[in-house]
Amino acid sequence: MTATEGTRGGAGAEAERGAGPGAEAVAGAAPRRVRRRPDWGKYLTWAVLAWLFAPILFMVAFSFNDAQGRHNVTWQGFTLRWYGDAFAYPDLNAALANTLSIAVLTMVVSGVLGTLLGVALGRYRFRGRAATDLVMFSAISAPEVVLGAALLSMFLTMNVATGYLTVLLAHVMFSVSFVAITVRARVLTMDASIEEAARDLGAGPVTTFRLVTLPLLLPAVTAGGLIAFALSVDDFIITSFVSGSTQTFPLWIWGATRVGIPPQVNVMGTLIFAVGVLLAAGNVLLARRRAR
Repeated sequence: MTATEGTRGGAGAEAERGAGPGAEAVAGAAPRRVRRRPDWGKYLTWAVLAWLFAPILFMVAFSFNDAQGRHNVTWQGFTLRWYGDAFAYPDLNAALANTLSIAVLTMVVSGVLGTLLGVALGRYRFRGRAATDLVMFSAISAPEVVLGAALLSMFLTMNVATGYLTVLLAHVMFSVSFVAITVRARVLTMDASIEEAARDLGAGPVTTFRLVTLPLLLPAVTAGGLIAFALSVDDFIITSFVSGSTQTFPLWIWGATRVGIPPQVNVMGTLIFAVGVLLAAGNVLLARRRAR
C-alpha cells in the first residue's frame, strides 16, 4: 500500500465514522427560516401620507355631496349638480378671481426676481452677500403674524392704502426667497464649461443666458414658480393683515364659516387642486424628457 492510498483510506474511514445517525439528521434537517422584521419606516411613511391627504380626499368627496343649503357637513348622497352650479355666488367668484390673478402675478414676478437673485448668489461673490442670505432665510423662517404686522405697519407709515396691490407686494416679498434658493441650488450644480463653450463660439452674454443658461435653469425656475403660486393661493394670515377691502378665496371661506360653507367651495378647491397636480405632473414629465 502506498502512502497516497493509506491517506485516502484513513480519510474514508474517518468519513464513515462521522456519518452516523446524528449526521443524517443534520443533513436532512430543513433550513432554519430567518424571521423578517417589519419595515416600520415604510408603514410610518404611508401613515404620514394618509394623514396629509385625508383633508384633500374629504374635500373632493364633499364636492359631490347632495347637501341642502350651505351646511355641507354631513353626507347626504352623490350628485354632480354643484359642478354645473359652481359659480352661483358672485362674491365667491370675485374672491377666487382675485386669488388666481394674484397668484399668477406672484409666480411671474417672484420667478423673474428670484431667478436673477439665485444666479447672483450662486455664481458671484459680492459685498452684502451674507446679509442677502440672512434676509432671505429670515423671510422664510419668520412667523407669518410677524411678517403681516410688519408689512401693515410699513404700508400705514408710507400712507399706502391696503388692497389688491399691497396683497400682491406682500406675496412677492415672502415668495421670492423660495425661488431664489431653488435656483441657487441649481446654479451651484451647473457645468460652467457649457457657458464658456458658448462664449468661445461667439455668443454674447445675453445670448448665452437666453440659449444656454436659462434652459439649464428652467426646471428650477419652474419649480420655484410653482412653489410661489401655491404659497400665494394658500396664504391667509399675511393676506388678512394687508388686504383691506379686497377679498381672496381663503378670506371668503373664513368669513363664510359663520353661516355655513356652500358645496361650491369644495368644488373650487377640488378644481384648484387638480390644476396644481397637472402642473406638477407636467413639470416632472418635462424634466424627464430633458434628462433623456
